[in-house]
Amino acid sequence: MAFKNQLFIDGKWVDPVLKGTFENKNPSNDSVLCNVANGTKEDIEIAVAAARRCLESENWGYKSTGAQRAVILRKLGEIISSRQEEIAQLDSIDQGKPMREARADLADSIAACSHFADLAEKQDQHQNEVIDNGTEGAFITTIVLEPIGVIGAITPWNYPFLMSIWKVIPCIAAGCTMVLKPSELAPLSSLLLGELCFEAGLPAGALNVVTGLGPDAGAPLSNHTGIDKLSFTGSQATGSRIMAAAAAGPRAVSMELGGKSPLIVFEDADINGAVDWIITGILWNSGQVCSATSRVLVHSSIREALLARLVDRVKEIKIGDQQSAEFLEHKGPSMGPVVSKPQFDKIWAAIDEAKAEGHKLLFGGDRASVAHLGAGYYIPPTIFVDTPTTSKVWNEEIFGPVLCIREFSTEEEAVCVANDSEYGLAGAVFSADAARCDRIARNLRVGILWKNCCQPAFIQAPWGGVKRSGFGRELGRWGMEEFTAVKQVTGCASGYSWELY
Repeated sequence: MAFKNQLFIDGKWVDPVLKGTFENKNPSNDSVLCNVANGTKEDIEIAVAAARRCLESENWGYKSTGAQRAVILRKLGEIISSRQEEIAQLDSIDQGKPMREARADLADSIAACSHFADLAEKQDQHQNEVIDNGTEGAFITTIVLEPIGVIGAITPWNYPFLMSIWKVIPCIAAGCTMVLKPSELAPLSSLLLGELCFEAGLPAGALNVVTGLGPDAGAPLSNHTGIDKLSFTGSQATGSRIMAAAAAGPRAVSMELGGKSPLIVFEDADINGAVDWIITGILWNSGQVCSATSRVLVHSSIREALLARLVDRVKEIKIGDQQSAEFLEHKGPSMGPVVSKPQFDKIWAAIDEAKAEGHKLLFGGDRASVAHLGAGYYIPPTIFVDTPTTSKVWNEEIFGPVLCIREFSTEEEAVCVANDSEYGLAGAVFSADAARCDRIARNLRVGILWKNCCQPAFIQAPWGGVKRSGFGRELGRWGMEEFTAVKQVTGCASGYSWELY
């Protein structure tokens, strides 16, 4: 498979101005997969200028219609569909995830093209809506929906193609233009997305993809005065720096900053079903999921039964290189490596620290168990039980396959412990009592709440958190609204005068 080592700017492949590159590692074996173009402030300048020209052109931006954008989005969906196996393989190689997970990302990406095409067409129906302004016809007020402008988007490495889709597709639907800076840890499919959008009919400059290291490309993008809005998904630390840059603008910003999501299992829950969802919530994508339900609260009366079932199931997980012949033919549950050596070291440091502090280890946490897999960044599923609520492993986002479990006795206790977090992205509750599930849904301070399930994300539904998990929403009509400016246009009825002077 050939890999691009250029930037995609203004509808064409170009070398970075300073000709720099950086190594992109294969997480399955620590080898150099390819060299990737390292964009810098010079390239960001060119990309932002291209995006601005396109926004103000005759065939895009302010002068485009939802119907026009919908045609491009539907064509893009067709193109992605025709190449989905290739793109899935690219993400699997670049990021390390199993092919079944990469294929699921592509299915969601195709669905996003269709959904936002529908929303773009519906926006036309609401253009120039006349609202009642209370003046009985003396003034006529209409509402105009416009693209918010040039978007600076920075996406993470855990869902390389899908997270770019989550930002690019509603941006197109709203008529905006974008400079996209994907994570340097898994940038390859986002580069391809730029080319696919152009092939679908998106005008040159509407989507520009600049790969590069954070200080070289991400920081200049965040600080560029030509950006109208910043959209970021990633860590709290980087998010704080981007917020400071946005405030200096000032400019709009939306952020999704991760979480430490709770999952509550009550005594009347189906244990087998709950265990299935617990595993999904912490081992999908090797635990590298912003909404990972890494804090499990289980009712004391079913604790032992649930733990026994959980360990039995986790033992079935097969770990290894997801592009090897063995795993391409494997039909059962599997995990790949984590994305990079720094991430690998960070997760092991958290596990080792928890063990050194004496926290009870139920499963995993042993480097020797994955040593035979070689130089890749493999971490076994790791489960701590009776974890103190004051411990780092309970409170801090690890972004890996590390699960902490505590028991509880009352509903009030479970809610209190679940809410005792600086994060508020997601949460889950398992119970046969529908009324209790509804109470938990009302009482947990999160942006997403799952009842008797865990981790489903729907293109039609809003995604985002509260507290330090960020603000703003992606997906659904709420996601499109993030890229839409609302303009009031008011005219005075003929012959009417206020006679103020």
